[in-house]
Amino acid sequence: MHPVTESILFLARSLDRGGAERQLVVLANGLARRGHAVAVAVFFGGGAYESELAGTGVRVIHLGKKDRWDILPFLYRLVRLLRKERPAVLHSYLGVPNILAAALKPLLSGSRIVWGVRASNMDLARYDWLSRLAYVLERRLARLAHRIIANSRAGKHHAIANGFPVDRIVVIPNGIDTDCFRPSPEGRQRVRAEWGLGDHEILVGLVGRLDPMKDHPVFLKAASHIARERPDVRFVCVGGGPADYAEGLKQHAAALSLTNQLIWVGARDDMPAVYSALDIASSSSSYGEGFSNTIAEAMACGVPCVVTDVGDSALIVGDTGSVVPPGDYDALAVAIGRLIDRPDKERLVLGEVCRARVVSEFDVDRLIQRTEEALGLV
Repeated sequence: MHPVTESILFLARSLDRGGAERQLVVLANGLARRGHAVAVAVFFGGGAYESELAGTGVRVIHLGKKDRWDILPFLYRLVRLLRKERPAVLHSYLGVPNILAAALKPLLSGSRIVWGVRASNMDLARYDWLSRLAYVLERRLARLAHRIIANSRAGKHHAIANGFPVDRIVVIPNGIDTDCFRPSPEGRQRVRAEWGLGDHEILVGLVGRLDPMKDHPVFLKAASHIARERPDVRFVCVGGGPADYAEGLKQHAAALSLTNQLIWVGARDDMPAVYSALDIASSSSSYGEGFSNTIAEAMACGVPCVVTDVGDSALIVGDTGSVVPPGDYDALAVAIGRLIDRPDKERLVLGEVCRARVVSEFDVDRLIQRTEEALGLV
């Protein structure tokens, strides 16, 4: 079936670094290549991923929100934009944009309202009152969306359990740009040299923002168990986050005597090279994951993964990696240790299998085609 070209307006908080934002950019570019008129409206401009939309035909519209409490002037600008654009599809991403898309539905007769939900089993007790209130509103307004796209089976089940309408939800796994995310021998050499790693050292990495849902303490405890037995193994945490939370994690790592074997790295723009520098990737999330981009991206770069059984992580790795219970740092350490003990050639072969799985199951073309179907564009 050939797509029916229509106008699509995405609504998101920002295009800063993050898994949902990465997917929005991939999707917007892919839909634009298919001939659709695509625009992305963001509350806060200047996000790191905005440059990836430059020259693609996708318009980026800044709504100029100043802060959390800039409400009425922001809403005025948003309403004015929607009346001007009148898109065939308004596709919102995550909580507050979803709420606004549903609340402003009366202004958009003829537009299809499509929500994007990206997480599962969120522990809202760990977040502030405004985040908890937003989720209550999202649950109550869910029936106003024409379609709700979850990026994981776990996310769909969680949404249904919380009152989202089962007949409106479709699962579309994330798409990975495997032309971008691929093994890079040059990148591996460059990044490992930057981090002071020798050829004989094995590097185990956790890529993800510094957030309680990623459960860095479990990874750090597993790393400390391994480090006591294997001085040739190094560990790296890649990702940014609040300064006070980051400092607490670093103090925790120091208390575990990990200082000499652990590298802390902020957010990076050269992620294919960063993944390629790893020998093993890990995800220690305890809740909240839907479809983990970092797992699939690492696999696309030929890196075998050890993950906790949260969201669709087990589905992503399939039989190419190891899956352990969330919160069990002993099990995580054992599973990582088994991969460390495998000969280098075996890990390389396993990495090739990992990449093949992502290419066959989670490529960008599948994402675009499935989204066109869900948006009613075919």
